[in-house]
Amino acid sequence: MLRIERLTASHGAAPVLDGVSLHLDKGETVVLLGPNGAGKSTLMAAITGTIARRSGSILVDGRELVDEPSHAIVAAGVALVPEGRLVFGPFSVEDNLRLGAIRLSGDPAERFAYVYRLFPRLAERRRQAAGTLSGGEQQMLAIGRALMSAPRLLLLDEPFLGLAPMVVVEIRRALEKLRESGLTLLMVEQKLEIALAFASRAYVLIKGRLVLEEQTAALARRPDLSDLYFALATSSAASARSTP
Repeated sequence: MLRIERLTASHGAAPVLDGVSLHLDKGETVVLLGPNGAGKSTLMAAITGTIARRSGSILVDGRELVDEPSHAIVAAGVALVPEGRLVFGPFSVEDNLRLGAIRLSGDPAERFAYVYRLFPRLAERRRQAAGTLSGGEQQMLAIGRALMSAPRLLLLDEPFLGLAPMVVVEIRRALEKLRESGLTLLMVEQKLEIALAFASRAYVLIKGRLVLEEQTAALARRPDLSDLYFALATSSAASARSTP
């Protein structure tokens, strides 16, 4: 479904991502782990074309997207749920969802019905301004908006950030339904207990480099898990200093 090779990306002169390579199989759920500043959100931006300075290869179903604009990437079946939700506050729930279907051909009624079945609370608030929703409801809306484009690959950047425990459970159940439907998911997540239980495989990104790929079941069993980020970050920094 997704294959990234030697991807570099930057916001300025210095690269944020340095030769990142990873893959996702169709229907797989993979989590991207790493401390703040590791480049996780930049990787999401590079995949979706919202950062201009990128090179390497981004293949989705065999189609090269690294030089494509973001609207073409959405049309190719990739959708992003951004960190911080980024809903349009003055617009209604339904109008926010409609914006997600701009690249969708045909009548979006079926997609509206799909999203409302997944998140019944959005159906109840469809005429309500998005800015008046709770944080959890706004996260549901951000996920629903991404789903309106009928993606085959869904990118989720910190979907549980700042949410109450009961809302986390509700959104996790919705994501499990998406996974069971066969949707391919790549998720950035800081909460290890959620990430390792939800995904089948994990990549660890440190200072713009992938330093570890592991099955989440094996990673969760590691007794040194709490020290893993520090050890990998130290090792990665030393390697970067020694590279000519």
